[in-house]
Amino acid sequence: MPTTRLPAVRADAMPAQPPAVHHPPLQIAPEAFLIQQLHGEGMAPVAVNVNSLVIRGAEPVIVDTGAPNNREQWLTDVFSIVDPLDVRWIFLSHDDVDHYGNLEQVLEACPNAVFVTSFFIGERMGVLLDNPLPRFRWINDGDVLDVGDRLLVAARPPVYDNPTTRGLFDASTGVYWASDAFATPVPSFVENVDELDPGFWAEGFAQFQGMLSPWLSIVDNERWYAQDVAKLVDDPDLRIITGAHTPPITGAKVGEALELMSRMPAMGPVRLPEQADLDGMLAAMNAKVA
Repeated sequence: MPTTRLPAVRADAMPAQPPAVHHPPLQIAPEAFLIQQLHGEGMAPVAVNVNSLVIRGAEPVIVDTGAPNNREQWLTDVFSIVDPLDVRWIFLSHDDVDHYGNLEQVLEACPNAVFVTSFFIGERMGVLLDNPLPRFRWINDGDVLDVGDRLLVAARPPVYDNPTTRGLFDASTGVYWASDAFATPVPSFVENVDELDPGFWAEGFAQFQGMLSPWLSIVDNERWYAQDVAKLVDDPDLRIITGAHTPPITGAKVGEALELMSRMPAMGPVRLPEQADLDGMLAAMNAKVA
């Protein structure tokens, strides 16, 4: 069971504010660009990535639409890479606000784009979106999306906290968008997990997967979970793991990340922040004001 307790975020850092520092888009593979945001940078002992992805191929794809607190910069970054009129596909991995935060703005700016999602997301978000059914494309785990010069596979990650979650794999570049899976805290901005202390990464990785998927401690590892991880381990085309809450994972770190993921059911429940932690944060904030 992980013993590391991640430093708490300051209470006065909790309101949604634009990121303190802008990190420009990062090209992680041919025609694949990570739209980067770091939540908590400069306000907390650790920070968390809030990323999206743009695939600029024959039929450009926006993968997730970022958090609303960074809307102006996010839209600027995305449309510096691709003209909104050229965007043909908008893929939403799941319906958490840090993934759909700018969806309405993107749908409006990209009139030629199809909204790629699942039936369940459409049901859950139906009251939020004024989107005609012909503009939807429903996709499930294992389905293939043809975007002209490449085939993208909807591949659900091994861990998730939302039943609508779908990852996205591009075999032409080896890039796997893992949505919330493989998440990790960072002490400061890094462009690759290679820059993280290995011990910090392993402990933070376990903590975040455990928070993301508390069901891991009761899962049938051999029958179900191990098979899901093995699908990624056995894929010879997988070369880069990226996602909303991790720096890119490349090279030897891909194998290490998959090994860490395979151990998760044996780690047991993680300790979650509780009322005593909140009381301490509020006391520290009040003392600072006094």
